[in-house]
Amino acid sequence: MTKSFKKAAITLALCLAALSMTSNALAQEWPLVAGDYWTVTGIEIKDGGDLKYANWLASEWKKNAEFAMSKGWLKGYKLFGNVHNRKGEPDLYLVRIFEDMPSGPEGEERYKEYMEWQTKTEEQMEAESGNRAEYREVMSTVLLSELLFRE
Repeated sequence: MTKSFKKAAITLALCLAALSMTSNALAQEWPLVAGDYWTVTGIEIKDGGDLKYANWLASEWKKNAEFAMSKGWLKGYKLFGNVHNRKGEPDLYLVRIFEDMPSGPEGEERYKEYMEWQTKTEEQMEAESGNRAEYREVMSTVLLSELLFRE
């Protein structure tokens, strides 16, 4: 027998075994359901930048998150300090929690609403973001999908 024939025979046998399972096993619901989405951004704070970055978080970052919550775009936001971080790990984690991902057109509409609310221009916000590089570095950002146990 050739290797490809053996693989095909094994695959067919596995498929037949799956088909022979009782309908009870196939009808069983998956025990987990999707919950909210969480974006988690890891931040390294450079020496001497703690107070400067904390002030920015307590003012601008919080103000933006509160606006997004008022629009229903965010369900919540959190800050976590990495108390015993090891070399190469973030000092802080910034978390934003939301129910679903906006479509392209919905995202564009949100951007328009945000820019109408925001008192700064795109250029000003971009410059400020670059200035924060003096005292912090974004190490990573992940998008997590919360998994909940089915009731």
